[in-house]
Amino acid sequence: MHVTLLKAADAVMYRRLMLQAYELAADAFTSTAEERAAEPDAFWIKRVADPTGLEAAFGAFDDHDLVGTVALQFSEKPKTKHKAKIIGMFVDSKVRGLGIGRALLEAAITYSEAKESIRQLTLTVTEGNEPAISLYQSMGFQVFGLEPMAILTPDGYKAKVHMWRSLQRNIRPSLNESFG
Repeated sequence: MHVTLLKAADAVMYRRLMLQAYELAADAFTSTAEERAAEPDAFWIKRVADPTGLEAAFGAFDDHDLVGTVALQFSEKPKTKHKAKIIGMFVDSKVRGLGIGRALLEAAITYSEAKESIRQLTLTVTEGNEPAISLYQSMGFQVFGLEPMAILTPDGYKAKVHMWRSLQRNIRPSLNESFG
């Protein structure tokens, strides 16, 4: 298994994995599988190879199969340029428990630390997703709030847990395209 920064050529695999994520882990995302399936190819290409640099996505590969992913969104607004948001975290259930989620987060953190302006990472996770919350906490994320009724699911409304992590500014990682 290796983790790498995704490129435009990976967009088809990324789309396929994320549509699986939206279907199988529907409560984890604010978008539905139907909404995302309707997105044009340009949406998926931008997510993995944004020419503006405001989005980046990492993929975990088992041989040539994309089995996990996480993405980052950066702000271009002057007042929020110091933050990046972690989105779209998913690891295929067939390979969970092998450290892939941790490796993906490490790649996202390392990439963010290399950007001089980024001081913190934020994310949201659906309340009750204890494996994800535990992983995020073990990686230095702290809860700073709870948004009640954040998403409507077939089982009713669920809250989103808001988490953040400060970045270490004294680390200057090399920006290889592969991590882990």
